[in-house]
Amino acid sequence: MVAATSSLRTAAFTVGAILVVAAAVAFGSLMKTSTQVQTPIAAGSIQPAPKASPPPTAEALPPVPTAAATQPLAALADDADLSQLRTRALTLPVQGVNVVQLTDTYTQARAAGVPHEALDIMAARGTPVLAVEDGTVAKLFSSKPGGITIYQFDPGSQYAYYYAHLDRYADGLAEGANLRKGQVIGYVGSTGNASPDAPHLHFALFKLGPERQWWRGTPLNPFLVWRDARI
Repeated sequence: MVAATSSLRTAAFTVGAILVVAAAVAFGSLMKTSTQVQTPIAAGSIQPAPKASPPPTAEALPPVPTAAATQPLAALADDADLSQLRTRALTLPVQGVNVVQLTDTYTQARAAGVPHEALDIMAARGTPVLAVEDGTVAKLFSSKPGGITIYQFDPGSQYAYYYAHLDRYADGLAEGANLRKGQVIGYVGSTGNASPDAPHLHFALFKLGPERQWWRGTPLNPFLVWRDARI
């Protein structure tokens, strides 16, 4: 009896020991897993989000050209246009007027300080006005400042010629008509805001934009087209 009881106690102790060991192993595994999950991420292991590129600094921008290094773009464009127009040998628009008689009135101020941007050619009333080159009549127009006027386009519709303060048009002149260089298109007068005591032709020249609008463009100095002929 004693032997049997001793055997049972030994077996129970063995089973208990096994259970304790198993529980310890299970608990250790659980703690290991928990430690891995809760381990904080090391500082610096997360890559920061990319920052937006800063605006360029003044030092990073291209240098601004100085007046000594280059001319203004507008001046360069004017020079190219004037050079091209000089090759066309444009006729002076007032019959009987010589190149040496011209005075540069382009930069003179007019009413309210508005720049003139044209060439005034003084002549007796009724003096024939001539087309400076071939082209077409883009518009016949009467206005308070310009009086009786003509807008002529050159053959390529690149430039426009403006004749103002006319006394009248040449007979038969009409919009859309083809013009020949030197053709009489009107007569010097003083219509519009010109002084009745100083009849003259107000002649302007401008480069047309892509829209080819007869009333709008980039003004050019007509005097400079003929200036080289005086040198």
